[in-house]
Amino acid sequence: MFLTFALFVGLAVLGAGLYTGLVLHGRLRSTMEQTLRTQAERLLYQVVPETPSHELPATLALLSRVTGLHLTLARGDSVIWNGQAGRPILETTPPRLDTLVSAEATVRFYERFTTDGQVFYVVLHDPASGWIVRVGQPTPIWYRLARQMELTLVVGMLAALVLALLGSWIATEKVTGPLRAIRNSARNIIEGHFDEKIQVHTRAAEFQDLAHHLNKMSDSFREKIAELQRLTRLQTEFIGNVSHEVRNPIFSIGGYLEALASPTMDPETRKRYVEKALQNLNRLNNLFNDLIEIARLEYRADLIHPSVFNLQELLEEVVDMLYPKAEEKGLIIQAENDPVYVRADRERIRQVLTNLIDNAISYTDEGYIRCRIRRRRDKVHVEVVDTGRGIPEEHLDRIFERFYRVDPDRSRRSGGTGLGLSIVKQILQAHGEAIHVESTVGRGSRFWFELPYAEADEAVSA
Repeated sequence: MFLTFALFVGLAVLGAGLYTGLVLHGRLRSTMEQTLRTQAERLLYQVVPETPSHELPATLALLSRVTGLHLTLARGDSVIWNGQAGRPILETTPPRLDTLVSAEATVRFYERFTTDGQVFYVVLHDPASGWIVRVGQPTPIWYRLARQMELTLVVGMLAALVLALLGSWIATEKVTGPLRAIRNSARNIIEGHFDEKIQVHTRAAEFQDLAHHLNKMSDSFREKIAELQRLTRLQTEFIGNVSHEVRNPIFSIGGYLEALASPTMDPETRKRYVEKALQNLNRLNNLFNDLIEIARLEYRADLIHPSVFNLQELLEEVVDMLYPKAEEKGLIIQAENDPVYVRADRERIRQVLTNLIDNAISYTDEGYIRCRIRRRRDKVHVEVVDTGRGIPEEHLDRIFERFYRVDPDRSRRSGGTGLGLSIVKQILQAHGEAIHVESTVGRGSRFWFELPYAEADEAVSA
């Protein structure tokens, strides 16, 4: 960038310098020569022919004194007058003007440096009369001023070139400095240093804005990479968990079937083994059903079909279905609420309530399970509270992960697949809602979520 800028500025200054040094200087010299020639022609063709020969020295002396010119008049090798400022110049060797001009070259220009400074001369020859006139003029004021202006212009252009180069170098550093910083930071990010921030030390808003957006892009990439790493880890854990969960029932079923092949087994033991094999087969079937359900919810958003329904009525259906399990453990289910209508997928919300209440029953040894429904503006707040053993705080962030169990041994004994809460989370996310939990060890847990409120007349019209 600096070299490009320097090239263009240098060419511009060089062009201006050549114009000043050649064109302007040539015009000044041409003007000077034309002025001298005009004066010489007036002297040769007007003054000399009209002045008697004996009066020529006096006339030339007067003209020299008035104009300040160096005048010389000669014919052949005879010098009639040679002087300046009205005084004759006595030279041991009179000038031979006839040697400077000829019949073919009647005009000759030259210059000399004298004690008075630079003097410009023109020699003009009239072949018809034989007169030769030399007019010399010391450097006039206008010529000196023009030369000074020319010199000033050249110096100014050189100074402008130096300042332009200096300015271009500073501007280049201001531009390339932040770009180098951005490039180095980007290179570090490519090499795996994702936590590094792109920093530019400049007041230019454009570079600050660029660095800001690049940092946001880097943060986005970093989040996506972290998410991919997390998903890879979860996938690895998921595959391991699936293989473990599937292997155990299969081994159990295989073991029971091998035992059933024994001819010496008594009928009561055979019956018990058949029941155990069927339980494991049912557990395996539930596992595959839950896995298929999660996959469908993840990749098929169109599986959610919202409608308006009475949520309290649905809750009572779920409670009636799970009541025998709660009664077997001596638990009380409290689910008395006022009717309230919501807009959601009725069957999917049935799954959510079933999983939450079933989990509460499974992990509560005594006390009650309370299901409460309350309207809050345009939402309906649903919560399931139990008096069970509670969940340690370090497990709360992971209980919605697939196959994650706070107490693995107890969960497997109860026949759970470890996918119930994960299915709850997927269903609610498909509705645009979230599941929340809070728990205290030894006192119980509370799960809650919200659904969009709907008017009762919408259900009638539907």
